[in-house]
Amino acid sequence: MAESKPRVLLVEDTRSLAVVYEQYLAQDGYEVLLADCGQQALAQLLTSPPPVVLLDLELPDMSGMDILQQITEQQLPCSVVVITAHGSVDVAVEAMRLGAFDFLTKPFDGKRLCATARNALKHQQLSSLVAQYRENFERSSFAGFIGASMPMQAVYRIIESAAPSKATVFITGESGTGKEVCAEAIHQCSPRSEQPFIALNCAAIPHDLMESEIFGHVKGSFTGAQGDRKGAASLADGGTLFLDEICEMDLDLQSKLLRFIQTGTLQRVGSGKLETVDVRFVCATNRDPLIEVKAGRFREDLYYRLHVIPLSLPPLRERGEDILLLARSLLQSYTREENKRFKDFDAEVARVLLDYPWPGNVRELQNVVRNIVVLNDRELVNLDILPPPLSGRRGGVVAMAPASTVSGDAMPSLNTPIRPLWLVEKEVIEQAIASCDGNIPKAAALLEISPSTIYRKKQSWEEASLV
Repeated sequence: MAESKPRVLLVEDTRSLAVVYEQYLAQDGYEVLLADCGQQALAQLLTSPPPVVLLDLELPDMSGMDILQQITEQQLPCSVVVITAHGSVDVAVEAMRLGAFDFLTKPFDGKRLCATARNALKHQQLSSLVAQYRENFERSSFAGFIGASMPMQAVYRIIESAAPSKATVFITGESGTGKEVCAEAIHQCSPRSEQPFIALNCAAIPHDLMESEIFGHVKGSFTGAQGDRKGAASLADGGTLFLDEICEMDLDLQSKLLRFIQTGTLQRVGSGKLETVDVRFVCATNRDPLIEVKAGRFREDLYYRLHVIPLSLPPLRERGEDILLLARSLLQSYTREENKRFKDFDAEVARVLLDYPWPGNVRELQNVVRNIVVLNDRELVNLDILPPPLSGRRGGVVAMAPASTVSGDAMPSLNTPIRPLWLVEKEVIEQAIASCDGNIPKAAALLEISPSTIYRKKQSWEEASLV
């Protein structure tokens, strides 16, 4: 099929000019839509807005400014080029201030008209790409996750791509990074979302009961088996089976799991009957699975059967401003739950949250915020109510009380007043940037830190100045 022509809406009430403009544009490859009054133009815009609008400001039924205002207010995907008479340039400039892309002053020739239309079309195409990028790659939340950082955008894209298939997803990441949230997101984005999602933590179940938990058992198959019982695999039939901490599974059971994955059939403990089930496997571990394979604790053939789509969740310390996004979301949630007054964190607390390494990841952050809300009640979270291990910190450095003696000798008094470390750090960074003529990557290299650290700190200082 031939590529469709780009559309241009020409709003011009002088018929002779409209015909000339239409010929110019048609020769340059445009499909031209004509409107000789404001109402006709608005009807076309609201029905099917074209990427480019050539708008005469002097119309018989309304001002072109009114149409421009409608386009701007309703955020229609159009680049507007205003057509104005000679001597009305001030009006055209005002139109650009209100959202027009460019203006043409009558009279103009076909070359100028087509060049302006091409520029407007390119501008609108670029704007559409930017909007699409923001929609797809700058999400601050997704399927249970909260985070706008680049590492999380990559996670969202993998989930979206992998979810529609039946391929097994192998999730890795430190404890507390949200592996079960990730598994649920894969399930919810898949065609199986209306079917069961069954999660089984292989580290939380005694080894001698694990086979029964996965495959089920029949009455009398072992002591305590007082009736037939379905396992997680049967309960997940048609849906998703999530095996968390899979590296904790015994080698003997790993071979039975491999057979189940390969054949799609299972056998309950104590039963000689095979059952066929249809499940999508998602598994997770906080260990390095290849190390477990090399150590002989995890079957290599099972690893390659499960490790189809690897998905690594980033630790919280590598997610930058996501820390504050998560912390504020948790603060709002717990504040409503506990009927407290908290609204936000003050600037110093925000710096502490950003600089703390969060070894326990999101789970540790949840515990910290929950502790604050349960034990206190005020509008702003201040340093004095931070729980350990964040208490006593200033910008990520533990505040030490001055020692009066060292090895029994009195410390000499300092005449120079002690200044906050974060303020000294701020001055050093700003001096380095100034010395590098504003080149932040160069300043970061001289300071032996990453540019992202400088950008993050600059943002936190700006936020602090607004408090």
